[in-house]
Amino acid sequence: MSQSTSFTANANRESNAGTGFLEIEDVFKSYPKPDGSRFVVLDGVNLTVGEEEFISVIGHSGCGKTTLIKIVAGLEKPTSGSVRLDGKEIRKPGADRMMVFQNYSLLPWLTVRENVRLAVDEVLKKATRVEKNDIVNEHLAMVKLTEAADKYPDELSGGMKQRVGVARALATRPKMLLLDEPFGALDALTKPRLQQQVLDIWESHRQAVMMITHDVDEAIFMSDRVVMMTNGPAATIGGTLNIPFSRPRDRHAMRESQEYYDLRNHILNFLDS
Repeated sequence: MSQSTSFTANANRESNAGTGFLEIEDVFKSYPKPDGSRFVVLDGVNLTVGEEEFISVIGHSGCGKTTLIKIVAGLEKPTSGSVRLDGKEIRKPGADRMMVFQNYSLLPWLTVRENVRLAVDEVLKKATRVEKNDIVNEHLAMVKLTEAADKYPDELSGGMKQRVGVARALATRPKMLLLDEPFGALDALTKPRLQQQVLDIWESHRQAVMMITHDVDEAIFMSDRVVMMTNGPAATIGGTLNIPFSRPRDRHAMRESQEYYDLRNHILNFLDS
């Protein structure tokens, strides 16, 4: 395997070669058990993410992936260790980090436009009415939902619902986008189209992205780096892979290369070990 895809063996002291925009340092997370002992979910996680870097975190169910992204979102607190974004300690949810969930999380009594506008109203309080309308319209256009703006969630397909979630997250202009298995509930035809849309938006509006996924092909196609978690409990980062393919990426051309299959097999072998 080429040097660019080499496995980081001692990755619980992992760091990014660039500036640490997101800095996760010695994060330990545990929960109390009825017998008085502690159930350890994360054990000494260290990771940095660049300001415009797209990373995927991959691992088996129960390895603490979702716990880790919730800590970054401020929805959970680490038992010990620290998480900083742009030099500031993360202690609670904030508008500088927006999450897209697997289950859409739309308010069914609001239209597409109103779901996005609700987030804009909450975060961009100083913007004028006209500015807010422009932001909503801009982001609905980004995800190709302008014509569906006045529909309600129960009138939308799964892929359309998830595009609303992406538009809502991006419309608040966060510093970091958090994606918790955002394509996991989509069918095999819809998934690649939405993956490409998200990448197209990210290419034109670069920001830090952390994505949780079980899908090896998705991780390779979308990411600058793939972060591999060891099995839980007491999971940590077992290794990382730099993804060497230039952007914008051609999914079909990538899959015809030997390097793609070397990367894919490396991740699968890690997960099977």
